[in-house]
Amino acid sequence: MIGSGSAAFEKAIGSNGTWNPRRSWPPALLVGASLVLVTFLALPLGVLLLRAVQPGAISSLALPAAVEALRLTVGTTAISVALIVLFGTPLAYLLARYEDFRGRWLVDAIVDLPMVLPPVVAGVALLLVFGRRGLIGAPLADVGVTVVFSTAAVVLAQVFIASPFYVRALKVGFASVPRELEAAALTDGATRFQAFVRITVPIAFPSFVEGVVLSWARALGEFGATIVFAGSLAGRTQTMPLAIFGALERNLDAAIALSAVLTAVAAAMFLVVRTVSRGRF
Repeated sequence: MIGSGSAAFEKAIGSNGTWNPRRSWPPALLVGASLVLVTFLALPLGVLLLRAVQPGAISSLALPAAVEALRLTVGTTAISVALIVLFGTPLAYLLARYEDFRGRWLVDAIVDLPMVLPPVVAGVALLLVFGRRGLIGAPLADVGVTVVFSTAAVVLAQVFIASPFYVRALKVGFASVPRELEAAALTDGATRFQAFVRITVPIAFPSFVEGVVLSWARALGEFGATIVFAGSLAGRTQTMPLAIFGALERNLDAAIALSAVLTAVAAAMFLVVRTVSRGRF
């Protein structure tokens, strides 16, 4: 025992005489405590996926309500991500490159706040602005435009909740671009736009991909703000998370199947983010 322990200790010591944790066995208590949490996280997901491959659950994906929820979710999240990229990219660049403008800390805080705000609170806040009696919703209602409880409300809720994930990721990417490279391009005669497209965008592209994936995944799973602001109207505002919630009382197989689809998509998104973050994209 002593000899084996000594051998393990010598193996954990690197060639330079320093301790190398990667070459040593972790303590049993550390492994046991970690295993408890990993099992707790993995067991529900594993059971969900096992139940989802049963014939009853698989066939329920062909139900009209499930198909409509899938279609609506794909369509609204695609529009939401497009809007996030369109308006979030300039904001991320502004926060990354113009660090000294007055009120930057306030803008930064406003962007980050939806990430920690309870989604239900976000839905109430959106109602106060875009509801029929809201700050913007009331004038729109006077001209016959209703936002609340519509597909547009779903998109607005998704953009509100998911856009901070894109802005934060891309802001880090823009900040990591050496300004000397852009300055060199400008010196060589390139315009600011050309330097941005040829220098800044390629270097920050992994962060762009990460931001898009994270924001899309967050929009895909949005529930609280959507149900408060847009409701759960089949074919109109009932996205997959809302359809799952509604199916729990009527068709458990459909709820399981839709949950498994969202789990699989989330796992795929996670793998993409991990691949990009490791520089393998």
